[in-house]
Amino acid sequence: MPLYDYRCPNCNHLFEARHGFDDAAPPCPNCQQADVQRVILKTPRVLQGINASVSDTGTATKEQLQAKWAEETPKLRKKLVDKLGEDVVNRNAPTLNHTYD
Repeated sequence: MPLYDYRCPNCNHLFEARHGFDDAAPPCPNCQQADVQRVILKTPRVLQGINASVSDTGTATKEQLQAKWAEETPKLRKKLVDKLGEDVVNRNAPTLNHTYD
């Protein structure tokens, strides 16, 4: 079941509640006000490929970024070659031919 965030307009209490998608919002645990407002405090972040974080802290060193680039470039090149052909990739994206070691 999903976890929802709510704010009570009566006492301004912020709380979380886990319930089904179609279930009604629970009353405020602080003042029992039945009419609470759902708030969105955080959104999921899904990144893939070169946009994916290379470190747990969200900041990466130059070496980590270079390693990520070296990992993702051959994958990108293969996708482009499969879709456009070797000649087009060599002519329009020659930097993808470089090997990153």
